[in-house]
Amino acid sequence: MKNKFIIAFFSTALAVTGCKDSFFDINENPNNPTESKVKASYLLPMVLKQTATRMGTQYSWAASWSGYWGRGSDFGPSLPLENYDITPSYQQAQWANSTTSWYDVLTDADFMEKKGRTTNELFYVGAAKVMKSIGFMYLVDMYNNVPYSDALKGDASVIPKYDKGEDIYKDLLVQLDSARLIFKQGLTITDEIKKADVLFGGDLTKWRKLANSQALKLLIHQSEFNKTPTADIAKITTDGSGFIDAGNSADLSIAFAMSANQVNPIYSTYVMNQSGTLTDGFNRVSNYLLNRYKNTNDIRYQYLFLKANNPVDANNPWVGKDLGATNIKGASSSQESIVIGTGILKDGTQPIWLMTSVESLFLQAEAIQRGWISGDAKSAYENAVKESFNWLDVANASTVATSFLASPSANWASSSNKLELLINQKYLALPGINNFEAYVDYRRLGFPKDVPLSKNSSVGSRKIPLRLMYPQNEYSFNNANVKAQGDINPQTSKIFWDVN
Repeated sequence: MKNKFIIAFFSTALAVTGCKDSFFDINENPNNPTESKVKASYLLPMVLKQTATRMGTQYSWAASWSGYWGRGSDFGPSLPLENYDITPSYQQAQWANSTTSWYDVLTDADFMEKKGRTTNELFYVGAAKVMKSIGFMYLVDMYNNVPYSDALKGDASVIPKYDKGEDIYKDLLVQLDSARLIFKQGLTITDEIKKADVLFGGDLTKWRKLANSQALKLLIHQSEFNKTPTADIAKITTDGSGFIDAGNSADLSIAFAMSANQVNPIYSTYVMNQSGTLTDGFNRVSNYLLNRYKNTNDIRYQYLFLKANNPVDANNPWVGKDLGATNIKGASSSQESIVIGTGILKDGTQPIWLMTSVESLFLQAEAIQRGWISGDAKSAYENAVKESFNWLDVANASTVATSFLASPSANWASSSNKLELLINQKYLALPGINNFEAYVDYRRLGFPKDVPLSKNSSVGSRKIPLRLMYPQNEYSFNNANVKAQGDINPQTSKIFWDVN
């Protein structure tokens, strides 16, 4: 991976208008700024936007495997998405060699950290540590062992060794603790920092809350591998700032507009572009997910998904489509529901998020239920569900959520398995908001229990994949190190935290 740099005026334009990502490689363009002239403040807005964009737009496959989404009727079978016969070329852009792949984003975050150290701007060092913890978490959760200690070194390590997934998680928690301590130092927050920080405007307490929430997420992901993370929980508690809480999602303040290259990337990926042209006919809400809402009188589906543009039955405008199902003659994607509804994004001008209050509250509720942090598990669970209704801007959200929580499908008191209830409701709260989290929860806990397999006729005996294959480039250019990871089979090779 090559070091890549962004010119100052592009960073400023990004912060103000949300313009299209633009990377420039100094080895390819001699007119670009030299490394010494690039400031950490130029890098932070890009790292934040690219991370949020990747989380929001690059996990449709996880949504499909987790039962969230199916395939629109305008399209024929998509393999290996639908038959689970995963190859090294499938989703290889998750890894590297594109401007928004994880290792490319991490390279920029690491460069920001180095620049912050060089100039003694420790705010950027702390922010970089938090952002790197997110990127490496995703890589581990997709591949298990990946380059970490040898990664991001450029020419100094062109064939990086792999670190164990569990060791990477351990060090990410260490790095997050270091970030918290940096943010607690009472740093001077300049106007330049406030402008560059399109997430929190230089608010150090909010950065600590994000670091705590991200640390808790790492611990929750490995909950079955390490059931009693006492020391790490103590560090979070000692910090004293808490977590991302109700009504305070980690949203980016980048201004989007319905203009070329300025549309919210989630909206432009799954709904429409600046001209009003629909952009995604492939992804459609699954019948399985839609029926989970309808069968329990859970109105959130009307906010999570759009009405079909041309429903067969005008009285039933929210319509699903199963993954891998044979298309019905005459059916079209226009007769099925788009996967990003008005509760998620009303239009392409609304902000993009790094972590929502909904997800944070569910993480906290699970931690309380497990006895890791103090609190009342019932109240925490109900507050998380209520926050979902509020975040989606459901009409009369408080009243509707309270009524829903009293129903058999959501009632805490009548549930015989509190953890299953909590995870099932988390599952129903996050479609289109964090698709990958459902894929993590399904692998680590097996909830929901009835996530359907693809209906593709060539599935055979295969099940929902447990991981991705390492990308083909690793076998071509880092062969010895990738082969040292053993024979990888997405049907049987697990992420370290997947012990069930």
